[in-house]
Amino acid sequence: MAVTVRFAPSPTGRLHAGNIRTALFNFLFARKTGGRFLLRLDDTDAERSTEAFADGIREDLAWLGLAWTEEVRQSDRFDRYAAAVEKLKASGRLYPAYETPEELELKRKRQLARGLPPVYDRAALKLMDADRAKLEGEGRKPHWRFKLEQRAVAWDDLVRGRQHVDAVSLSDPVLVRADGTYLYTLPSVVDDIDLGVTHVIRGEDHVANTAPQIQLFEALGAAPPAFGHHNLLVGPDGHALSKRDRALSIESLREEGLEPLAVASYAAIIGTSDAIAPHASLDGLVSGFGFAKLSRAPARFDPHELRMLNAKLLHALPFEAVAARLREMGIVGGEDFWEAVRGNLAVLAEAKFWWQVVNGPLEPVIADAALCHAAANLLPPEPWDSETWSVWSSAVKEATGAKGKALFQPLRLALTGREHGPELKHLLPMIGRARAMARLEGKGA
Repeated sequence: MAVTVRFAPSPTGRLHAGNIRTALFNFLFARKTGGRFLLRLDDTDAERSTEAFADGIREDLAWLGLAWTEEVRQSDRFDRYAAAVEKLKASGRLYPAYETPEELELKRKRQLARGLPPVYDRAALKLMDADRAKLEGEGRKPHWRFKLEQRAVAWDDLVRGRQHVDAVSLSDPVLVRADGTYLYTLPSVVDDIDLGVTHVIRGEDHVANTAPQIQLFEALGAAPPAFGHHNLLVGPDGHALSKRDRALSIESLREEGLEPLAVASYAAIIGTSDAIAPHASLDGLVSGFGFAKLSRAPARFDPHELRMLNAKLLHALPFEAVAARLREMGIVGGEDFWEAVRGNLAVLAEAKFWWQVVNGPLEPVIADAALCHAAANLLPPEPWDSETWSVWSSAVKEATGAKGKALFQPLRLALTGREHGPELKHLLPMIGRARAMARLEGKGA
């Protein structure tokens, strides 16, 4: 059977770094195995799910280049979930329970006080028809629990290796709330069965859910998929990331001007045995992907490290990779301009600043008026090339006696208005003689 994986976000908010890491692992595994990568929108929460968030999820995935084979919405599949509920009821694996949240909390506290694990005691299974009728007559509506078989459940986790869970230590999970809405587990398992999902790749915070889900697959007459639980993200200080931190959203990283390949490279590589380095395409990430490389320790997400990776990526990009985007910014300097400035960029948008430096208008900074005036008089005639700067600055040095920083800093400040930047041997020919003359004389040009 062909590999089929799914990324299943809820359209109740924008995607963040942790979401994208899971999406990437699923996408890379599908691409590497020639399989399918499905997008499943878990939108059963009608009050919080919005089409705007669904569009945002699609936008974020498309920006990163994570093309999905098929899209499915859970809100279109309620008939399938209802059918599964009836099947489970008929087999005796789904039973009604009537405890209120307050009553359940009191039970948990009593068990903990006695040194017992806070596992549901299955009191609802002891109710007779008359008991249930009485409770419903009082206005109580049941929630529905999946009756776990009291046995060990084992699986070979793609990341964590052999895993064992004794279902005796687990509460029978609630699959259907008292208002008739579904919790995550039932729709997810039904969808995985219907869509032929072969591998479920997700964060390790779902490990505890796996044993009940395996039993639910089996109760619905399906073989469970393979499971892989990857490590989670923490901040550079080792503390858990907050989903409420908008700075971690893919939307904010895009607005910051980061490259999609830098974000994808960083999210896919942190917490693995690979060195953090930019990739020129997603194909490089695909070929290097492997579950064996994933660490069991939390992966540290450091925004500063991501920005450094973004800069490295830009510095290595050829002109052809950015030409169209530069034109969209009004930059028509061609390959010479890109080669001159790319080593000084943290994000591509900064290229527009250097285009303005080259073409003006620019207010020069005159730190040494006498030196700049002498330098203006020594400007050679055009045409200029990459050797012009060396010849001209040597002539200024000889005429004024200035050297080192005392020579180069006043010239850079006058020509660019900045203390640092791209090499002047590359910028000077693009600035041109007329603008260079005006700036050295202290005139904006």
